[in-house]
Amino acid sequence: MAGRLTGAAASSPLSRALLLLAALGLFSISFLSLRSLRPAADPALAAAADKSRPLLRLHSSSTVYHSPEAFAVGYAEMERSFKVYIYPDGDPKTFYQTPRKLTGKYASEGYFFQNIRESRFRTDDPDQAHLFFVPISPHKMRGKGTSYENMTVIVKDYVEGLINKYPYWNRTLGADHFFVTCHDVGVRAFEGLKFMVKNSIRVVCSPSYNVDFIPHKDIALPQVLQPFALHEGGNDIDNRVILGFWAGHRNSKIRVILARVWENDTELAISNNRISRAIGELVYQKQFYRTKFCICPGGSQVNSARISDSIHYGCVPVILRERDVYQLKNILKSISQEEFISLHKSLVQVQKHFVWHSPPVSYDAFHMVMYELWLRHNVIKY
Repeated sequence: MAGRLTGAAASSPLSRALLLLAALGLFSISFLSLRSLRPAADPALAAAADKSRPLLRLHSSSTVYHSPEAFAVGYAEMERSFKVYIYPDGDPKTFYQTPRKLTGKYASEGYFFQNIRESRFRTDDPDQAHLFFVPISPHKMRGKGTSYENMTVIVKDYVEGLINKYPYWNRTLGADHFFVTCHDVGVRAFEGLKFMVKNSIRVVCSPSYNVDFIPHKDIALPQVLQPFALHEGGNDIDNRVILGFWAGHRNSKIRVILARVWENDTELAISNNRISRAIGELVYQKQFYRTKFCICPGGSQVNSARISDSIHYGCVPVILRERDVYQLKNILKSISQEEFISLHKSLVQVQKHFVWHSPPVSYDAFHMVMYELWLRHNVIKY
């Protein structure tokens, strides 16, 4: 991981603040998880990979990837052979099959629904599939004004219909099935299917609080607010003159404390509300370009597009606990310029993994989610 600290720094508040540091803590949790540490398979796999697909150029000294060689080989194998079957049931004009939209803070769900159909991973032959996608969209239900109670009924009836109609679920009790939801209502929509929550792979934007997230089984879907208002930042160290930045609503205890303690500080740009558009065009987004560390405190929900915004604009995101808020300034100032530059350079390396495209492109957010699915399919036996 980037920014690994040694010596005295390792025993300072820095290590407690998850600041090892931020950006890349989230990155390893979401995408290049500890599963990437598995030893590389037969090196012949790399040679067998489709030569038409671009390979990521990785260096063994890279601090971003746990094991660059293992990742490169595993990714190439995924590109070559991974197949997913999409259940065809459900009217696309209602809650199934297609995305609601590809914009806004829940765009990640929509992009996945679209990308999986545009990709080479889709197969129409269920006997060739490694995994099965259950294509029901809580975001579409929410958009049509469906109540929470009716969502639960709709999801339950749909999944039970698939189980009764097709033989695939019962081979693994759903362990080789997955669903995708970014909207927080998706958690409630699946409440009526305890066995599915327990057994199937959940690709969700809300990986904690009350969703019983199981790290070795479930996948954290990056919440990305697209389209981005401004171009990608990075490799612009000299422009970053503000130590830390946060602006948002006080809708959680940690945010209340953050605003109360640091709102009037001269080195931290902490605002108790979103920056008003009346001040100027895109002032909020432009602040990312001028800041070293962007604070990403949990709000009413743990998921937030603020982390992917920070990565896109080249600002190292900081994830911290409530007790560390009081020491925030000391923690940030204890990071040397050399350490910050290392973190910033690593962040620039992972920016491509936190953006969606249509059609998808190699190593983008869609492909990294597929990589996580690919890693999980290997533990399923039937």
